[in-house]
Amino acid sequence: MNAFAALQKTSLAELADPRLFREYAYVDGHWVAGEDDQVIDVTNPADGMRVGCVPALSEDQTFKAIDAANRAFPAWAAKAPQERAAILKRWHQLIIEAREDLAHLMVLEQGKPLSEARGEMDYAASFVEFYAEEAKRVAIESVASHLPDADMQVTREPVGVAGLVTPWNFPSAMLTRKAAAALAAGCTVVAHPSSETPFSALALAELGERAGLPAGVFNIVTGKAAEVVGAICASRHVRILSFTGSTEIGRLLYKQSAPTVKKLVMELGGHAPFIAFADCDLERAVESAMTAKFATSGQDCLAANRFYIERPIYDAFVAAFTRRVEQLKTGNGLTDPDIGALIHERAVAKQEEHVADALARGARLVTGGKRHEAGANFFQPTVLADVPEDAQIFREETFGPIAAFTPFDAEDDVLERANDTETGLCAYLHTSDPSRIARLSRGLQFGMVAVNRTKITGAPIPFGGVKQAGLGREGSRHGLEAYTNIKYVCRQI
Repeated sequence: MNAFAALQKTSLAELADPRLFREYAYVDGHWVAGEDDQVIDVTNPADGMRVGCVPALSEDQTFKAIDAANRAFPAWAAKAPQERAAILKRWHQLIIEAREDLAHLMVLEQGKPLSEARGEMDYAASFVEFYAEEAKRVAIESVASHLPDADMQVTREPVGVAGLVTPWNFPSAMLTRKAAAALAAGCTVVAHPSSETPFSALALAELGERAGLPAGVFNIVTGKAAEVVGAICASRHVRILSFTGSTEIGRLLYKQSAPTVKKLVMELGGHAPFIAFADCDLERAVESAMTAKFATSGQDCLAANRFYIERPIYDAFVAAFTRRVEQLKTGNGLTDPDIGALIHERAVAKQEEHVADALARGARLVTGGKRHEAGANFFQPTVLADVPEDAQIFREETFGPIAAFTPFDAEDDVLERANDTETGLCAYLHTSDPSRIARLSRGLQFGMVAVNRTKITGAPIPFGGVKQAGLGREGSRHGLEAYTNIKYVCRQI
């Protein structure tokens, strides 16, 4: 047995709470198998070892899960907000107590470094805590009547069953960000986690059951995305679809949801520019660039994909960044390296393709550029300099540990280049000029702008983008309001 396999076996065997590792779907308060015992194997991207399997629920079984959620909806929606809040608070506490087990389980199926998995569990728990509090604050508005004999009131009501589709890169946080908001609003949930990382979602369902979520209120449907998500889109009982994933799949789900006119919340692709002007704090900007690029091994929709550095500091910035990159440690996530495995072989092949394309178009390889000796799904942290605008890496998301640099000379020029994307999720800006900060914060066509820092996310903020980066916002009170309908009542007085 190799060292990685030993780590994996020991980690599963030594979970403090073995019941968190579930190889069944969770429907209507029961742990269920697929028809004809159809299963999907889940492997550790670090070594290819089998972690376990989950059932491949059919389309019919998905409709049954939706029916269960629809039956459970009236009673859940009728609960006082304080009752729903109390259950969410218990769920939050159980997640905090199980943090270490949940983080280890995530590393096995997703591959990210252990410290990042622990950080994600804190992030995931924060949404449950936040929406437990927000559940009690859904407002009733009194409208000044324009009619002399009428009283007017505006309230918010839960929309009904919420279909949630979550990605593999943040398998816990993306589920709680959606589900906690939906549950707090009074909706019931049918969630489909990525087949590459289903165990994190199933562990959260186990804890949700312990917290007191009634049968049918929170369902996890594992299986092939085409069948499960197709049923969610087709069902008239599912009144809102929340999806995090690629723009390409988002467009497809948008189309499939049209016949039932669902509400949609979509967090799609990102193609973040990182802009550093010559007057920035160079050391701070380099540190920020490292975090913006290499968190989750670059597999993050917020990851900086295009680095625009003003020419007077361009060479110094690239040199300092490269020194930091060459110190990064790559390896199995359980050893807590800086860079873990990429999710699968296709992700590694994309890194190779982007490097080869950039070099063919005249870019310069500064460091890295190849597969890493740690294993088949590892890629060296890479720096490319002098990358032309027509390179693939400047036209589409890389979703991996490659930093692509190019210089710029003028503010107007870099703004135009940065905005030349249809996925306007997040932009990073480093400068000490207050006027420039104001101008570019307005001028950057992105839903979020980070100024002289990297970390900007959290439960209280409205997360989302513009153009084809998505629809709506998650987190904050706006994230809860997405799961509600506005009702206006006009009463004769």
